Amino acid sequence: MKVLVIDAGGTHIKVLVSGEMEPRKFASGRTLTAKQMVAGVKKVVGDWRYEAVSIGFPGPVLRNRPVSEPRNLGGGWVGFDFRSAFGSHVKLVNDAAMQALGSYRKGKMLFLGFGTGLGSALIVDGIVEPMELGHLPYKKGTYESYVGNEALIKDGKRKWRQHVADVVARLTAALEPDEVVLGGGNAKELKELPPKCRAGDNRDAFLGGFRLWEEVDVRRSVSPSATAMTLNTVRSGKDKKYGSTSGSNHQAPSPEAAGMEGSRRSL
Repeated sequence: MKVLVIDAGGTHIKVLVSGEMEPRKFASGRTLTAKQMVAGVKKVVGDWRYEAVSIGFPGPVLRNRPVSEPRNLGGGWVGFDFRSAFGSHVKLVNDAAMQALGSYRKGKMLFLGFGTGLGSALIVDGIVEPMELGHLPYKKGTYESYVGNEALIKDGKRKWRQHVADVVARLTAALEPDEVVLGGGNAKELKELPPKCRAGDNRDAFLGGFRLWEEVDVRRSVSPSATAMTLNTVRSGKDKKYGSTSGSNHQAPSPEAAGMEGSRRSL
């Protein structure tokens, strides 16, 4: 099955379809609406063909729909009919959760994405839990206000790195993961990685988007606003090929599949 993955960021919208290796992108920004995003994707996709769509959305998601308008994009996302707009089945998840899913190996992993803001997700034994840690109080603001892109520009790399180290240490102590993956476009600005951390790859978001359509078990979360998904298998090594669809079910998902329109389960 051909899957189109859309990574919606505050600076760029990046897309990749199964079987291709080079993503395509276009500029986003604070005025980009959902309708404009769809139009831009259709334009850059060009000759690519796809049967299903995965969207990494920069904000909380419940039952395959945005809960609120994104902080770093335009409006019109809440209530938008993505399935009709793309003419295919769509799974919409938090963008950090999608990249975390592509980065995951085993055990308990905390993902922190340093980009326009601070994305976060926790995976425990294959169960993905999107989080909004960036908006928690920190010093005179929030975590995001000290380690987001605006802070990097305003405070400079040295102070920003100090804040990143402190934030990572605090969240690691609180959540006690086996490992922490640091991703996002600004992760490359770090000179050294904190203890128990490894560098992520932004292209892992595409792998996560492909994995959304592999055979999964979906479980009810204890929280009504959370997403819970259990992977039957997690591929790594030679299988970690961004354009690969090996290991997928190769069947169009049923309407009751996780994250699908009409499903009673959230993804």
